Amino acid sequence: MRNTGEDRTGVQSVERAITILELLAHHGTVGVTWLAAELGVHKSTASRLVATLEQRGLVEQVEDRGKYRLGAGVLRLAGATNARLDLVQEARPVARRLAAATNETVNIVVRSGDAALYLDQISGPSTLSSYNWVGQHIPLHATSNGKVLVSELAEPELTRTLGELRSYTPATITDRGRLDAELAEVRAKGYAVAADELDLGLTAVAAPVRNAHGEIIASVSVSGPTFRFGAARQAELAPLVRAAADDVSNQLGWRPV
Repeated sequence: MRNTGEDRTGVQSVERAITILELLAHHGTVGVTWLAAELGVHKSTASRLVATLEQRGLVEQVEDRGKYRLGAGVLRLAGATNARLDLVQEARPVARRLAAATNETVNIVVRSGDAALYLDQISGPSTLSSYNWVGQHIPLHATSNGKVLVSELAEPELTRTLGELRSYTPATITDRGRLDAELAEVRAKGYAVAADELDLGLTAVAAPVRNAHGEIIASVSVSGPTFRFGAARQAELAPLVRAAADDVSNQLGWRPV
């Protein structure tokens, strides 16, 4: 049985930490005593919360001892959010054109730790129904987007990021040697394919989006039912997906050598 008392204490600490950040954002520089009063907690509790936030760089102590303000860590988090919003804004028109040209579902995906995070999805005009992947974290090794996103990672980051190669269907690649060979093929061809590897009946083709430095920061994919995505269809879609991903990359400042 879960310890609901401990759970509630943890949630309460998170709520208080968020409140501290909100108070600092609104009032600027404040002291721990004032924060404790606003939170309705003992000063020692407020001090522990502030100290944890300080360790993560989310708050910092100013010259006046006991006074705190928002730290640079908040800017780092905000910058990451803005970067993703910028990516979606730049990619959406391209994704719409690709969906219209292919009559299939198009996804914009980034890597979030050891998973692929789906940021945006555009359904093709003839798509009758499509699962909404937006906001979903999907395994990297079992998807075309994931293969693209890790295709240029060096060791030991690649091994650390991939983790356990869990099986989702009989087609899922769970052998590291085989996966390494497929990632090499992704680098050579400039796109990845995953057929029935995460869900039976689902196939996707993905290509990399690069930033101004040439680093892979996202992927664009076209997905649909496997019965419609045979080898000939994959070969037809691959250059279209690559061109769309390159268009987004160009808008982000990338220029191919």
